[in-house]
Amino acid sequence: MTNSKTQVEGKIGKRERLIDAAMRVFYEQGVEKTTIADIAREADVPVGNVYYYFKTKDQFVEAVIAGHERVLADTLATLAPLSGPAERLRTMVRGWVDQREMAARFGCPFGSLAVELDKRDDGFRGEPARVMGVLVDWAHTQFAELDRPDADDLAIAFVAAYQGISVLTNTFRDPELMVREGARLERWIADLAGE
Repeated sequence: MTNSKTQVEGKIGKRERLIDAAMRVFYEQGVEKTTIADIAREADVPVGNVYYYFKTKDQFVEAVIAGHERVLADTLATLAPLSGPAERLRTMVRGWVDQREMAARFGCPFGSLAVELDKRDDGFRGEPARVMGVLVDWAHTQFAELDRPDADDLAIAFVAAYQGISVLTNTFRDPELMVREGARLERWIADLAGE
């Protein structure tokens, strides 16, 4: 007989495994091509047990969007103690470049999901735009700390450069494109910071 604490921990662990699996499978296959059975298989959870945690694929999508938001929040928290805005921006770029092999295969993890969900009539209630807005707002703050009066435009250019190179890296299946754009972005940041 298990105690209630063990049962709760098991439920949390299984739910988190399902969310992690959904994040991977949605990224690799897309939402439309993914079945709940695909997610269950990836999470090593019997498909019948999945419905205890998630009744629909849309509930998985909600959890995956929240998962991406947590990953972004964790990333931004890791960058916060760095020496200044230019270093935070450069470190973000390096993180993107480090993921170039996956970008070559599947594109940007969140950008790909946002584009797919935007094709739905409801656009998934604007949730992808809200999460993407967190990154744009963070970039704006960095450029504003560099005393740039054009921080709004620079923030959009920064995020657009990453999303654009993710699409090209994926389209041409060429991770080197991400390396080249990362180097260009680092030079651009240094110029804007007057370094």
